[in-house]
Amino acid sequence: MSSLRRTVLTSTSVKTSVAALALAVALSGCAGPAPAGTGLSASGTENSGTAPGASVAAGEITEDTHFDADDLTWDTDQEIRVDLGSDSTADGVSVNGETVTITAAGTYRLSGSHADGQVVVAAGEEDVVRVILDGVNLASSSGSPFVAASANEVILYLEEGTSNTLSDAGAYADTADDAPNAALYSTVDLTIAGTGALNVTGNAFDGIVSKDGLVLAAGDVTVNAVDEGIKGKDYLVLAGGRYNVTAGDDGVKSTNDEDENRGWLSVYGGELTVSSGDDAVKAETLLTVHGGTVKVSESVEGMEAAHIMINGGTIDITASDDGINAAGGSTTDTASTAEDGGRFAGEPPAMPEGAMPGGGMPEGAMPGGGMGPGGGEMAVGDYSIVVTGGNVTVNADGDGLDSNGNATVSGGTVTVHGPTNNGNGALDVNGTLAVDGGTLIAAGSAGMAQGPAATSAQSGVQLTWDTEVSPGTLIRLADAKGTVIASFTPLKETASLVYSSPGIAVGETYTAYTGGTEGSLDGAEEAGSAVGGEYSQGFPTRR
Repeated sequence: MSSLRRTVLTSTSVKTSVAALALAVALSGCAGPAPAGTGLSASGTENSGTAPGASVAAGEITEDTHFDADDLTWDTDQEIRVDLGSDSTADGVSVNGETVTITAAGTYRLSGSHADGQVVVAAGEEDVVRVILDGVNLASSSGSPFVAASANEVILYLEEGTSNTLSDAGAYADTADDAPNAALYSTVDLTIAGTGALNVTGNAFDGIVSKDGLVLAAGDVTVNAVDEGIKGKDYLVLAGGRYNVTAGDDGVKSTNDEDENRGWLSVYGGELTVSSGDDAVKAETLLTVHGGTVKVSESVEGMEAAHIMINGGTIDITASDDGINAAGGSTTDTASTAEDGGRFAGEPPAMPEGAMPGGGMPEGAMPGGGMGPGGGEMAVGDYSIVVTGGNVTVNADGDGLDSNGNATVSGGTVTVHGPTNNGNGALDVNGTLAVDGGTLIAAGSAGMAQGPAATSAQSGVQLTWDTEVSPGTLIRLADAKGTVIASFTPLKETASLVYSSPGIAVGETYTAYTGGTEGSLDGAEEAGSAVGGEYSQGFPTRR
């Protein structure tokens, strides 16, 4: 039988510093008939159907974004039709060689193919331009095939039942710093909606870029990019649809690190699947998931932002380094206390009532991610991970949940398949890791193993083995009556396990078993015990 070192955890409530999101989706009706399941309104009798992956029934994104319900409501009789295969012009449209330019507000229905052409939106600063892709196949041999150069905002609507493609050049003729560098490139606020399909290929640089705000309202969109997949500068919102992104560098991100209340990313619904060569889903300031599905199949770091808040949805992350990482994008690089009130760039959206600004440690708490007692403190910056709901699964070779500030789990289910090397831990929090509710399962190596703070509101147990449990081996936790209260099957070799849930009672003894089959403890091997409510300093004894 494996030799067991026992450490147990208890909890009392400590609030974690977090910048709460000011953006909200008001689940109210919109003008005009709304396609079933799109979540955001459209118009016209032919614009009906079900948006792939949409999960917001109906909604309006607030004034924190450029999106308005009227953006997807229009009179189909006023559409201006443009055939990319002809040289014909119309009101608001000019053709110069291989370039079609839209110069005025309105709704333009594009169809046809062009093997080496470009569509440019060059409208006035107050103009709203709606471009319907109705079976468009557009490529360029010299740069970006679709450029929104000027307008108030551009809405790209994918017509139901159509497949559309945008493919850029392998090398751009214009490589100036301010030149387009994506197959779909916008310098203005951009919305993608509709129930059709769009395939975007970034052969030289990025797939989809907005140098302003970006709202992904609906659609079935596939992006393959040599560099980065989808970028919104000021903010990026996924409200519905299905977005599948493969990128050589970062997958999906917001990039503004200079302006107040900018550089954030929010997922409200839909399905986002990312395979990236670097970070998969990233925000400079605040990253929130309220609903929908986020699946990261390959990444270096799965999610990264200064502040990460998960309120719902389903998240499944595979990472070669950290799974969910609260770091970077902060003006606070050194230790921060409750008194100094450190915050990220600009004044962020308001914090929840009672939250502790600055990410300071409560008296007596030990910093996470160190070498155990005596390992020295690490700086506690203005960073945070907050989980209040949802279903989160992380498979990370580095740290599973990693916050350079504080972290809180108060709802939902968080399952971490952590590292096998002793230089990382399933949980790594420089400040306070508070578990105040929900279910937390974190397994990994033992060298840097960390448990929740003793001040957490919810009790739990922590087990450490000298001999690793083999991957695929069933681990169960049973109470004194032999009733199994938790089961877990690690994907990798495991030498430590943290389990916290409302079912763990303070002072009760719980026994771990390995092996056997579900439904019975017959054939299982007893692997030590732990007591709920006896936790000391946040670390097991270091081997």
